[in-house]
Parts: sequence; C-alpha cells; structure tokens
Amino acid sequence: MAPATQYELSPPPGDAVSSISFAPTSGTKLLVSSWDKKVYCYDIAGGAGETNLINTYEHQAPVLDVCFGADDNEAFTAGMDWAVNKWASCIYTRPQVHGTNEIAQDRFGKRREDSSKQAFCAAILVSASWDCSLNLHNLKDPSSAPIRVALPGKPHALASSPTKVVVAMTGRVINIYDLDTIAELFVSGSTDLKPWQQRESSLRYLTRAVACMPNDAGYATSSIEGRVAVEWFEDTAESQARKYAFKCHRQAAADGDGDIVYPVNALAFHPVHGTFASGGGDGTAALWDAEAKRRLKQYQKFPNSVAALAFSSDGKYLAVGVCPGFETGQEDYNGEGQTSVLIRELGDNEAKGKGAK
Repeated sequence: MAPATQYELSPPPGDAVSSISFAPTSGTKLLVSSWDKKVYCYDIAGGAGETNLINTYEHQAPVLDVCFGADDNEAFTAGMDWAVNKWASCIYTRPQVHGTNEIAQDRFGKRREDSSKQAFCAAILVSASWDCSLNLHNLKDPSSAPIRVALPGKPHALASSPTKVVVAMTGRVINIYDLDTIAELFVSGSTDLKPWQQRESSLRYLTRAVACMPNDAGYATSSIEGRVAVEWFEDTAESQARKYAFKCHRQAAADGDGDIVYPVNALAFHPVHGTFASGGGDGTAALWDAEAKRRLKQYQKFPNSVAALAFSSDGKYLAVGVCPGFETGQEDYNGEGQTSVLIRELGDNEAKGKGAK
C-alpha cells in the first residue's frame, strides 16, 4: 500500500484559520475562513506542488466561520462584521489576469454583536451570535427577516445533523433543536422556539467545539481542558448510559509532575465511517473510534496549534488548519507567516473503525 500523501495548500491564509469547509459534492474543493478578513477558495484536484488557490473573498472584519449551502456554488460566512453573508454564482471561477470576477453577495442583516458560528440545514441557515441569540434564516424567502431566538448563554460552538442543531453555550448548557420544528416556524410565523432537549455538558469546562455524527445518532463536544465527550440523541436510559468522556491532547510535563493540558479546538466526523478527528493546542490531530472508545491514529506533531479540521464529502481527504494559539501565554498574537492548511489523503482503511466491516 502506498504511503498516505500530505501537503500544504499554496498559498496559505495570511493569518489564523477560523474554519474549514469542504464542498458538499466535490471532494476536492474547500473554503477556509481567516482572521485576515478573507475567505480562501481552494481546489486540491491538482495535488501537491500545485497552486491550489482559486479565489479570495474580502470581508470588512475577521471571518469566524464558513459553510457551504445547497451546492458547491453557494456559501455562507459569519464574522466580526456583525453580519451573515451569502456568496454565490462564482465560487469556483478562477481570477482573470485582466478584469474582475462578478461575485453575488447578499447580507442577511446585522446582528448586535458578532456572528460566531453557523450551519446550513436543507433550506435553513442557522447562525449563532455573541449577543446570546440564535438566528434562523429562511433561504426559500431570502427577503424575509430572520427569526431571532434568545439563548440562555453565549454560544461557543454549533453543529447540525440531518434532523438536529446542537448549540453549546457558556454555563455548560447544550440546547438541541429539532429541524422540523424550526421549519414550522416559517409557516406559522411564530418566534417561540423551544429546544427539543436541553442538557448539561458532560465536560466541566468551556466547550470549544461540537460535531454531529453523520448517521444522525449523536454528537461529540470538546473543551478547553483537554477532554472530549460523546453523547447520543436518543433520550432513553439505555442510550444515555452509553455516553462517555475521555482525556486527550495532553503532554507529560518536563519535570515529570503531571500533564500539560491543551484545549481541544476542533472536531470532525468522517462522512463514511463515522469515526472522528480531534485537533488540539498541543499541535496534534488524532482519529478516534466513537463506538469502540479507542484512538485509531495519532498524527505527527505540527509546528503550531490545530485550529480547524474538516473531512471531504467523500471521506478521502482530511484538511488541518494550523496556526499559533494562545497556549504559550503570549500577549500579542500574530499568525502571519505561521499559518498553514495541510491536506492529508487518507489511506483506504485509515479512518475505518476497528469493528467496521
């Protein structure tokens, strides 16, 4: 079996990576959002040694999240410009030597504070804002005002499955919303959205990331205290008894006195095998089997913190966003020249669980 290929995207973002999203159809096209106020569009079909950048999209402030919409030519961004933006029609048009691209952009109204996370679910865009609100955008009627739902805490992570939206907030609060119930709001005109479930996080400290299982069975969360928790949606005693949490992304202290604990910044489930990847402030990424409760693979240490992860839609590639974090206690942050996005072409069985056939 040939060794797995790993290479850096060229050119890299100009500052820290905030989010990575692969296209829903193409297995080689992806978007990367950055604190340098840009979103980078790459195509990795050419492999290593190629210039992978197709286009960049300027914003007025740092971009905190990016996700694709209904197809490969529709994308949404959220950030510190207090708005959610839709980019369409020319996502994958290479820049011309002469002239400029015409790129359709829509703004979904301003929030009172920064929009930090978002998720596309069928014809609904869900965005979470630091003003403790969840904003529901009806993409079938873009001219309609979004429905604003108050949250019990400041949102820090958001993810969606085929039927659910999971929002992790301060105070260890996790709200799970039903997508069918959200869709009904646009018909009834009501703004009264109750969570399908509200849970207390299994993790004792601030949630850093959340990701949903591709089979719609549950989700994983991670914290700033080097832990990951795995839970199932089904609200039965048997199902809830299956949930568990484990320590990860820790290093033994040089003096032998305990461990150095790093935040787990990123989580991503494999779309085919249902295993998941985690990335941490220790500069490592690992693959885990959620069912077997074991680590499948630990990748080599990267030069900086792992800030974002994403699998391609066909599961053949893992994208890893690497940039300086605040783990060393530095006061002045600068990711310029220290940021990279690496692409790993996975081996045939690299992400397959131990019990999988």
